[in-house]
Amino acid sequence: MVISMDEAARKRLFDNVFICMKCGSKIRANPQKVLSGKVRCRKCGSRKLRPKSKESRG
Repeated sequence: MVISMDEAARKRLFDNVFICMKCGSKIRANPQKVLSGKVRCRKCGSRKLRPKSKESRG
C-alpha cells in the first residue's frame, strides 16, 4: 500500500489535531477522548477544543 505524499501530509497536519477555543494552542489527541471531555488544553486548562480547519482563511 503506497500512500501519496499529499495524503501523508494531510494526515500529519489534520488528523487528530485540535485547537483550543480559548487560547488557540494546538493539541494532538484522540477524537473520542476530546468529545467525551477527557482532554484539556496544556496552556489554559480549557476543555473547549475544535478540530483544525482544513480550509485556508483569507
